[in-house]
Amino acid sequence: MSRPAAKGRTVTLGLLQHACGPDPEDNLATTLAAATRAAKDGAQIICTQELFRSQYFCQDEDHANFGLAERIPGPSTATFQKFAKKHGVVVIASLFEKRAEGLYHNTAAIIDADGSLLGIYRKMHIPDDPLYYEKFYFTPGDLGFKAWTTRFGRIGVLICWDQWYPEGARLTAMNGAEILFFPTAIGWHPSEKQEFGTHQHLAWETIQRSHAVANGCFVASVNRIGVEQPVGGDGIEFWGQSFVAGTSGQILSKASVDRPENLIVPVDLAKVDTTRTHWPFLRDRRIDAYGDITKRFVD
Repeated sequence: MSRPAAKGRTVTLGLLQHACGPDPEDNLATTLAAATRAAKDGAQIICTQELFRSQYFCQDEDHANFGLAERIPGPSTATFQKFAKKHGVVVIASLFEKRAEGLYHNTAAIIDADGSLLGIYRKMHIPDDPLYYEKFYFTPGDLGFKAWTTRFGRIGVLICWDQWYPEGARLTAMNGAEILFFPTAIGWHPSEKQEFGTHQHLAWETIQRSHAVANGCFVASVNRIGVEQPVGGDGIEFWGQSFVAGTSGQILSKASVDRPENLIVPVDLAKVDTTRTHWPFLRDRRIDAYGDITKRFVD
């Protein structure tokens, strides 16, 4: 007997890819304008790139950059709550959160289509690499891996460096996420691009597509574009190429390397259950044998 076709539940995603300048208010205006265009083009869940209100300040360790942080709830969440309610869309906004004096996080706010703030996700994995000095600024998240039921589907959010860790994607999917969103700021060191650039980008794309395969869900990754240079340095050339992957890891749509654009992508959420029952990776997990995964290393 053939399996009956699942009833479609099509939702349209809007990924906002653009460059960022030195003025936070200008960046906010740019993002709101892009979000408005996305909503008019039919997007129902709109996601910003990582830390969209500023240039990627983690390229150096400068105490003055803590002045870029804001409270949540705060001015940016209030702005996007108003926007979400006006347009009837879900918004994921990536922000530099000041939680308390001396305590800061890299945080995403999840806002439902009625304007309500459903919750926040605080970046769990914090890198410390050349020009990605995030440990200077961000305390690791303490809220775990979560998913939220929105008007248009159940979604999970992870942030940039989180994308390299299958555990985070798996736990978010196990919480019921049908779509994993990854607000991101990643690019090439110009001096390394010729030798390593292709492999670096391929690794970034492949690991996220693998999360879609392993968990039978959609993956939406939002990156910025442009070259941002601290004083006296080569800076980072952000590689753009925001994309949406389907439940079998296939690329459904991809943005350009260097153009500001909204990636508007319809996805059928009914495919999540279809994929998970045809490729039953979640069924066949051997949780009785995974205890060592919580150890730093195995003797």
